[in-house]
Amino acid sequence: MIKENLLEYFEKSINLNWDKKALSDYNGKTFLYKDVAEKIAIYHILFEKAGIKKGDKIALIGKNSTSWALNFIAVIGYGAIAVPILPDFTPKDLYNIVEHSDSKLLFISDFIWPKVDAKGFKSIQAIFSLESLKLLAKNTGNHQQILDELENDFKSKYPNGLKENDFQLAKVSNDKLAEISYTSGTTGFSKGVMLNHNTLAANIRYARNNMPLKAGDNILSFLPLGHSYGLAFELLFPFSKGCHITFLTKTPAPNVIMNAFSEIKPDLILSVPLIIEKIFKNNVVPQISKPLMKILLKIPGLNNLIYKKILAALTETFGGKFKELVIGGAPFCPRAEAFFKKIGFPFAIGYGTTECGPLVSYASWTDFRAGSCGKPIDTIEVKIDSADPINIIGEILIKGENVMNGYYKNEEATKNSFTEDGWLKSGDLGQLDKDGYIYIKGRNKNMLLGPSGQNIYPEEIESKLADLPYVMESLVIMRNQKLTALIYPNLEKAKLDKVSAEALEKIIKGHRKEVNKHSPTFLHIAEIEVREKEFEKTPKQSIKRYLYQE
Repeated sequence: MIKENLLEYFEKSINLNWDKKALSDYNGKTFLYKDVAEKIAIYHILFEKAGIKKGDKIALIGKNSTSWALNFIAVIGYGAIAVPILPDFTPKDLYNIVEHSDSKLLFISDFIWPKVDAKGFKSIQAIFSLESLKLLAKNTGNHQQILDELENDFKSKYPNGLKENDFQLAKVSNDKLAEISYTSGTTGFSKGVMLNHNTLAANIRYARNNMPLKAGDNILSFLPLGHSYGLAFELLFPFSKGCHITFLTKTPAPNVIMNAFSEIKPDLILSVPLIIEKIFKNNVVPQISKPLMKILLKIPGLNNLIYKKILAALTETFGGKFKELVIGGAPFCPRAEAFFKKIGFPFAIGYGTTECGPLVSYASWTDFRAGSCGKPIDTIEVKIDSADPINIIGEILIKGENVMNGYYKNEEATKNSFTEDGWLKSGDLGQLDKDGYIYIKGRNKNMLLGPSGQNIYPEEIESKLADLPYVMESLVIMRNQKLTALIYPNLEKAKLDKVSAEALEKIIKGHRKEVNKHSPTFLHIAEIEVREKEFEKTPKQSIKRYLYQE
């Protein structure tokens, strides 16, 4: 365990930055750090009156917002365990995660609440609005009375108002759980990653020592806070430094983000490659691909002037003030990477996994090496399961302070994720150079990585397809950054039913809408391809997935 403590980081930051801006909704309300302290204190009175103990689980679901951030910090600051749930999970997944996690309370965004049925939450004590704290439903307890008395209870506890010296968070040791992060929600596939306070503190400590932020700096949060990447580096780390965090609160379309960048002028930017690559392809490639420009870029001296002009324009695109742009969550386009390096664009590359909360390796833009994702951070050891890690590809194995406690109530998945001597099996294939830089070469697991960094488990989608008419076998792959389902039909059944080949193909391709209707957006199938032959299989009759991946 490291000596730094997660809640001590937050408590110190709140008291040191009492009158500074802390959290804002884009074009919406703003909370100072002293306002955050007051909101947390109110939450803690609610938890205490509701009988919540340290170690109890509290679930929350919603888009990035001040309400989301306040709730999460309040939950872990009380000593309870936060269960953040992605807002694009289906109602069925939401019911299952809340039940599986043993959550006692649920805080749900107002825009999600009409889409669910309160009867689906069988074991929950009470459900509150994430935005207003209004009681939406309950199974047990006197929660409405607690809400009615909250204001008076706060005044009784702090008769002169909440002052800096009055504000304290719970004392929680680093070995205690801070959150359970669900990478999957469907029954039978539920995987709740157990992350303790030490994991989150280790991520924050590294960021504080290696990423350029100071109190009062601006951050724009648009990565999903339900993912460990966005949570750690767009909320927890900057909050610990006393930064002003603005939440986009809407779908991060490139034009929306560009407008926000120009207004907020962030000092550090965190992003997935997809957004940066779109800007590169739309703003840069058309310029440098012009015939005349190709000629000019070959002229020594003149090319440097052009590169400086492109760099200045790109810098302005991102607000003009940032010190570094950190890219992670998915592989970065080599062409964009090489061009950004050539013009001196300050970007950093990181590699992580939810199971490490998330950071595993990192390289600032001054230490960047082409094709690599940096060196292991100071609380992590990495080795390659290979006889010659420099020359022979092997699975990336991880050990250290950041590694998860395991999967909640899933001993089999936990056991399968570690070697016998305690190394986390990342599922990624890679190599190391002589200086310890990591180069990822592919995926060993079946997991697919969505363009925005989401973990996609194809078996979930395949299990849904298997229940639909005339599907014999299916395989879900990523093609051009979109999910494609390859399906081999049940020809015998179609023959018995006298279904023509043309009709069969129409039926199977129609399954796309049916599956997508019951799946979150990032699990939507873009295309179904009907195969004429069976998939090639191993002696165990498992499909040889690697033969069909792009």
